[in-house]
Amino acid sequence: MTDNPHKILDELKPEKDFFIGVDSDGCVFDTMEIKQKEAFCPMFIKHFHLQKISKYARETWEFVNLYSTTRGVNRFKALLRALELLKVRPEVIARNAVFQDMAPLFEWVKKENKLGNPALTKYAAETGNPVLDLTLKWSVEVNKMIEEIVFDIPPFPLVAESLQKMMPYADLMVVSQTPTEALVREWKEHNIDKFVRFIAGQELGTKGEHLKYAAKGKYDDEKILMIGDAPGDLAAAKSNGVLFYPINPGSEEDSWRRFFEEALIIFFTGGYKGAYEEKLIKEFESFLPENPKWKV
Repeated sequence: MTDNPHKILDELKPEKDFFIGVDSDGCVFDTMEIKQKEAFCPMFIKHFHLQKISKYARETWEFVNLYSTTRGVNRFKALLRALELLKVRPEVIARNAVFQDMAPLFEWVKKENKLGNPALTKYAAETGNPVLDLTLKWSVEVNKMIEEIVFDIPPFPLVAESLQKMMPYADLMVVSQTPTEALVREWKEHNIDKFVRFIAGQELGTKGEHLKYAAKGKYDDEKILMIGDAPGDLAAAKSNGVLFYPINPGSEEDSWRRFFEEALIIFFTGGYKGAYEEKLIKEFESFLPENPKWKV
């Protein structure tokens, strides 16, 4: 990996008039549930010794990563958020659960913009901090588990057809916080990698940075669209002043049908920005609460 990963994105030249960035997990593939419930969460309980509060650890992890405004957030930020919420749960306090001091990870997350295993490996080796070593061990094992159990999960209905419909008019790019290796494997497995010009994972920075360096200033803002299923995707689009199409969690098939039959044409013909986009975003935001029911 180059010392300046953004250079790869910066050097991409427009070939079409439009640019469309597409998230992967939970947006193109129905992989969010299996990854979070069968890989991330079990390894969270195992490595951070949460066995005595496993019920609450699981509920909290799933809330942070699937059913709230932090859905789709980077794994290290999700780890910190889940532990923060767990610590203050009355049921957890009553069980005298012991937690690691995550300050070293918090400091790293605050200053690092390429929040992936390569950057953490380097930083952990430099500092020799046991909490960072533990976090890295957890993250590596999560990737291993995902590789073993996540396969044969096709894209949502109408995804491939939508990509095919976009391709003649727009430069397409995967914009994700999943490790690039996993993205390439999943997109190739289902033969949809042929539709996109580039696959950008967590090693190339945040989703906002992906859009900034690959598209911003190269296309008209109203001709740049981000498709995603999480508030982070919306934030990435808005931080760059570009458009957003939501894949609503739990209503993915309906969202892709609407995109294929209606929204894509509206985007290409210039009527997307304004009332139409605002209506879709308002609906999207109603799907994901900010606080868990135990905290409200």
